[in-house]
Amino acid sequence: MITIINYNAGNLASVKRACDYLNIKSKITSNIKEIINSSKIIFPGVGNAATAINFLKQNKLDSAIIEAFNKGIPILGICLGTQIILSFSEEGNTVCLGIIKGQVKKFNLKNKSLKIPHMGWNEIKVLKEHYLFKDIKPFTQMYFVHSYYPLVDDSSLIVATCEYEIDFPCAICYKNLFAVQFHPEKSGQAGLSIIKNFATWNP
Repeated sequence: MITIINYNAGNLASVKRACDYLNIKSKITSNIKEIINSSKIIFPGVGNAATAINFLKQNKLDSAIIEAFNKGIPILGICLGTQIILSFSEEGNTVCLGIIKGQVKKFNLKNKSLKIPHMGWNEIKVLKEHYLFKDIKPFTQMYFVHSYYPLVDDSSLIVATCEYEIDFPCAICYKNLFAVQFHPEKSGQAGLSIIKNFATWNP
């Protein structure tokens, strides 16, 4: 059973539908015991970092996620769920969970023809092999919706990047935590393959 963490951030239903489509058992919950006793966790989200962190702390979900990570439970972070696993976000000048050292930066683009948020399909560049990306072909495009992007202190954790005037990490992995800035649940068969692979990932 995959636990999809409910922390008042959007896109939970889309992730659940993707799991249902793949015949993967999943459950949306904010129950701390269910989270820390999960076999696997998806940490999705669309929203504001400061609002999300406040909700997590008020409901003690921040410590539950950290405990789950420390127990070795495989975690898949998506979009906002990827950003707030880092140390700090410029969105609301927010101290985040700090599972991975790094910062979340706001796009500051010189090319004014490029819109913010970065929205739509964009090609990812896979830098190294990973089980979750084993079915991803070169020049694959994924679906993005974000105004901020993750930067990790340790570049060896970066699995893939994307170019939007700048190259930014769009997939990072640290131990049992794999996190993507794009939305696999909205990225067609390629994105679904990541969720399918996550269901059988044993880091």
